[in-house]
Amino acid sequence: MKSLLNRRSALFATGPSHLVQVAHDSTASPHDEPPAPLGAPVSPSLGAPLAAASAPAAEQAEPAESPRPVTTLRPVPVVPSQVSGRAVQMADTAEVEWLAEEEALTPFRVFRSFDYSVSLLFHARELAYYVALYQDGTLWRALKAADLDAAEAAFHHFEEQATRLSEGETRRAQLEAQNEQLARMIAQSEAQAERLRCDLQRNATQEQAVSGRQHQVRKEVAQLEAQRVAAQAQLNKAHRQIHQLNLTSNEGVPHLPGR
Repeated sequence: MKSLLNRRSALFATGPSHLVQVAHDSTASPHDEPPAPLGAPVSPSLGAPLAAASAPAAEQAEPAESPRPVTTLRPVPVVPSQVSGRAVQMADTAEVEWLAEEEALTPFRVFRSFDYSVSLLFHARELAYYVALYQDGTLWRALKAADLDAAEAAFHHFEEQATRLSEGETRRAQLEAQNEQLARMIAQSEAQAERLRCDLQRNATQEQAVSGRQHQVRKEVAQLEAQRVAAQAQLNKAHRQIHQLNLTSNEGVPHLPGR
């Protein structure tokens, strides 16, 4: 142990030194400093590792970053809070219905697309404008504006919304019309095909009847031709008989001298 300590003192005295791990006695005081790690530079005057001394300063120089606050997500409103830079407020639907029942609202604009309709209403008594969106005749949403420009902007907003909502109705109406047209065309085509089948069947029947008739006519013609030939032969025979009889009859006539 003493030889190791003497070697360590000689190294410190001659120049820069490196720590050498030394076995500690189990009876060492708890207040003794812990040995420095191997290879760490040591201050010649204090004999303490430089890394241990500089560590707190580094921690103070680079403070830990604080967590950033997370922005709370807000739901997107179904109607704009401001239209064209003018304030637009949500209106009380019960109030709008009551004013409509009292006939206190004058319609300025009306847009309708299938079950959805939008109305721009003017309340003359309060110089206020209401924009109402209806679904199947029932008031759904209503906005209130203090001037006509903001009310018209809100009306166009509800008009676009009603158009988007009725896109399915539009497509359904188109498809229903197309299906009905196709059904009519199919019925017409089937009826035409049935007429053509009937014509073909009637033509086949008629051709069969004509063919049978022609066969019967040819048969009758052949029979008549045979009858004609037989009759002609009989007539020729009768003519020969007559001629022969005439000759026989003329044999009894005397020959008279001529004058």
